Amino acid sequence: MKLLLHTCCGPCSIYPVSVLRQMGMNVMGFFYRHNIHPFQECLKREETLRSYADSIDLKMIYQKDYQLESFLQSIVFREKDRCRYCYHDRLTATAKIAKKGKFDSFSTTLLYSRFQNHEQIRRTGEAVAKKEGVPFLYHDFRPGWKLGIEASKELSMYRQQYCGCIYSEKERYCRT
Repeated sequence: MKLLLHTCCGPCSIYPVSVLRQMGMNVMGFFYRHNIHPFQECLKREETLRSYADSIDLKMIYQKDYQLESFLQSIVFREKDRCRYCYHDRLTATAKIAKKGKFDSFSTTLLYSRFQNHEQIRRTGEAVAKKEGVPFLYHDFRPGWKLGIEASKELSMYRQQYCGCIYSEKERYCRT
């Protein structure tokens, strides 16, 4: 089965790619970047992912542009609901590429994180799948959370401390 995997970063890719390959999937990654702020953070994550993907022979598609303004305009005044928008945006972009590339299904490394809303991701993925005509593969990768963290540390990977958007960065670092 040919699967397109939305990959948010290198560290979060370790366990899901391993599991999917063990399941017999032919995995290709897709790096979506509009939601990662600031731009220097986006570049660090992409560089780490590129290095890791090369080391495990994971073919990747990298988004070329950086639509910060469009992303922020879509969230402004809906900040409390930003994750739902972000899930939808990333999964829609992934599904459209999967459809164009004739993939059998698509999924996301967001399903590896203990901090993401899995039920909302699942519902969003299924709705996007129905609309785009490409099946969404839900798999709970959270059991490998610690294994992925340990492996990323052993590989000396850059490990970000927030999900990506400027709002999550503020939540992580601003204590006022």
